[in-house]
Amino acid sequence: MGPLLLVLAVLAGAPADLEAVGIIVSRRPEACVAILRSGGRERVAAVGEPAFGGRVIAVVPGRVTLDFGGEHVEVRLAGVAAAPLPSMRAATSGPPEDPTTPARSMERRDMERRLGQEVPRILAETTLVPVTEGGQVAGFTLTRLPEGTLLSDAGLRPGDVITTINDVPIDSLATLIGLWPRLQSESDIRAVVLRNGQPVALSVHLR
Repeated sequence: MGPLLLVLAVLAGAPADLEAVGIIVSRRPEACVAILRSGGRERVAAVGEPAFGGRVIAVVPGRVTLDFGGEHVEVRLAGVAAAPLPSMRAATSGPPEDPTTPARSMERRDMERRLGQEVPRILAETTLVPVTEGGQVAGFTLTRLPEGTLLSDAGLRPGDVITTINDVPIDSLATLIGLWPRLQSESDIRAVVLRNGQPVALSVHLR
């Protein structure tokens, strides 16, 4: 933020060091997500959700608008220009499926019900470690994964390196988290993972 915007933001009740470090833009405004940072902490918030004492009211390419007690504060993306994610259509070509984890099919209602029950366990028991290539994050290794959850039922295993989901390169944790609002409207979810050094495809069809 510039000096004038910083003063106005502080007067409105926003943290002085509040910045936007990532933006996920969706065709549906309510599905857009901002990654905000303040006080050394990061918060991922969709439109309508709270963040650092305010509430996100708009996420558009390049900036995030928050409401702090009736005062609107605009936070521009730090350092880089925002752009919409690539198309979320399932890939038509790519690595083969692992025969031990063939394509799955799930009822969307069943997936949503299970997510409501399993999210606390998934968050507590899943460990992701970034994998870098040429100094850039090229995916995340699942070093720990709770058995009997949607993640394992989708075919993921400990040791898998998640590289793409529906053609979107997983180059940061923010990208991985920000995909969720868009995946909710998809009928097919396809991940490419490195398993024992070889790329394999995992796919789930939602009915």
